[in-house]
Amino acid sequence: MGVTCVSQMPVAEGKNVQQTVELLTRKLEMLGAEKQGTFCVDCETYHTAASTLGSQGQAGKLMYVMHNSEYPLSCFALFENGPCLVADTNFDVLMVKLKGFFQSAKASKIETRGTRYQYCDFLVKVGTVTMGPSARGISVEVEYGPCVVASDCWSLLLEFLQSFLGSHTPGAPTVFGNRHDAVYSPADTMVQYMELFNKIRKQQQVIEKRKPNQ
Repeated sequence: MGVTCVSQMPVAEGKNVQQTVELLTRKLEMLGAEKQGTFCVDCETYHTAASTLGSQGQAGKLMYVMHNSEYPLSCFALFENGPCLVADTNFDVLMVKLKGFFQSAKASKIETRGTRYQYCDFLVKVGTVTMGPSARGISVEVEYGPCVVASDCWSLLLEFLQSFLGSHTPGAPTVFGNRHDAVYSPADTMVQYMELFNKIRKQQQVIEKRKPNQ
């Protein structure tokens, strides 16, 4: 497990999501990257059950339960503005038993699926983000394997990202700044995916509001 950057790639002008993914993967293959299987990251949102909030008008908390195909035996539970709990896959069963405390938000499932590419010491994953049956965006994950401290290799990651993302190269993930010189962990990657998924959800809400009433 190395240091990872997760970002969103905007859809190319005049293209749809799938066509933009194909443009990106073609660029990677032209660089010399080789396909290394597929990947999937999914996320389901839970909110605090109304019965636990009392009558004080408290705001409910959100929890995101996530899975990553890179860690098939693990489940990640991320609290809004809070810690990340790493558990085994039985955590999904536990959530069913905790329905009196946390309830699954309707139509909250969001995931990204795509192809893994290896290029020298970099592992690149380009995914199509879907909500329900519809493609909603594009995720790009780049991992630099030999390093475990973000501050030691961000400039190298940035240079590689620029080689195929060009003007859409992201800035340093917020999780890098929060951890300074700490050892990077899989939970840091899941925090980035949570932020990406929430960003895409908000973009969809804006699009839906702009639609004329039927």
